[in-house]
Amino acid sequence: MATLYIRDVPEPVADSLKERAAEAGMSLSAYVARELADIAARPTNAEIVKRLKAQDRSQGPSTADILEAVAEGRR
Repeated sequence: MATLYIRDVPEPVADSLKERAAEAGMSLSAYVARELADIAARPTNAEIVKRLKAQDRSQGPSTADILEAVAEGRR
């Protein structure tokens, strides 16, 4: 397992993380490691865009259908 050292963390951020760790009954190190794992597991915006662009949308509504639905919702 890797070891990370994070410098220049503002005091309010460090204090907030310490409080959250204590509330979760965890050490600061374990809490931050869990939070980082959660962040790393999420796709990036670029990955989401790439995935969306790769989807076949030929069976979806046309632009005209969408505009009509928007116009209908405004009436």
